[in-house]
Amino acid sequence: MPFLEICVDGTRGVRAALDGGADRVELCSALEVGGLTPSSGLVAFTVALGIPARAMIRPRAGSFVFNDDEECVMHQDIAGMMALGIEGVVLGASHLDGRLNVDLLQRLVATAREAGARGLTLHRAIDLTPNLEEAVDQAVGLGFDTVLSSGGALTAPEGISMLSRMHHRAPTSLTIMAGSGVTPLTVGTLVAATGITAVHASARSRVHPTDPKLVAFGFSKAGGQSADGATVRAIRNALDARGPAC
Repeated sequence: MPFLEICVDGTRGVRAALDGGADRVELCSALEVGGLTPSSGLVAFTVALGIPARAMIRPRAGSFVFNDDEECVMHQDIAGMMALGIEGVVLGASHLDGRLNVDLLQRLVATAREAGARGLTLHRAIDLTPNLEEAVDQAVGLGFDTVLSSGGALTAPEGISMLSRMHHRAPTSLTIMAGSGVTPLTVGTLVAATGITAVHASARSRVHPTDPKLVAFGFSKAGGQSADGATVRAIRNALDARGPAC
């Protein structure tokens, strides 16, 4: 059946995802740079609400090429997130040429499994790989159950052709989840054109005017945004209107 994941970086977003009918949330901080590891407090808050959740494991913004110190942090973060009772984690790591760093991912996956992870998502580091279909095979071998991708394009609607190929290449053990540019207006076409029924969205809207003083001091960015319950519900309704894939 159609599946909706909402990425959030605060309690307001978690509430919006829950109210709007999301099936799961991806917990992050700093969504403006694609998401970093969330705080333990946000994870505990979400787990207490009972909505299924996976935590992003990404120690910094920028590339997905990580050094030994950053790998150490990632292992510690995985263990910490799992100890709070979360369903699973979201991982990705690359070589300088964009290929998945399979050896590093293998070690991170092992840590997650040992800590009790019930689900594992390979994030959009896959969109930087030179061969996305080969990367799908690697994700299967590593034991991921979900791959989040825009089909190598800036947005999923632009990557429809590749997303369709990835979806049809993946075995039943692996879900290809379309993300980036997923809105109430695009989700129906995206699902119809690819056969994919799992989508990922931020569903954000401006939630309040930003105090100019906070912006001037560097404590906030102009135009604060968060997941919006009405937008989540609109995506949910558009997704459900498509029904199960044939």
